[in-house]
Amino acid sequence: MTKKKPAGTPAIAALTAAGVTFTTHAYEHDPAHPSYGEEAAQALGVSPDQVFKTLVADVDGVLTVAVVPVSGALDLKALAGALGAKRAAMADPALAERTTGYVRGGISPLGQRKRLRTVLDASAGALATICVSAGRRGLEVELSPTDLTTLTEATVAPIARP
Repeated sequence: MTKKKPAGTPAIAALTAAGVTFTTHAYEHDPAHPSYGEEAAQALGVSPDQVFKTLVADVDGVLTVAVVPVSGALDLKALAGALGAKRAAMADPALAERTTGYVRGGISPLGQRKRLRTVLDASAGALATICVSAGRRGLEVELSPTDLTTLTEATVAPIARP
């Protein structure tokens, strides 16, 4: 007997299993585009403040997910501070891919192979919905920041800089 895989990505399966309201947005990914997040915002016709990128950082030796708007950048000092840590640095991309089960440009804060602690930038709280990667390049999921915080058990803190 073969096990039937859920349709879509692990992120979509996690959202479906949780019973939260979400919308998927697919677009044609251009491998030549210099920024995955900006490409998503342009393709979806939304502000880059509403599309959030998922970055994996090493915070005092612990892999951690930082979710920040594509219009800004991750403030590593603020990330460390939000978690009461001394230092934070970007994680090795290959390690991030192996740990989450997703490829760069498609790493989702949801449905990861190994669930990592998550910090969501506080700016998300001002928005009714945000878009994050649905687990592959060219696929975003739109959901409320509250649902994302609940599902990932995220810490909410100001971790982005313009």
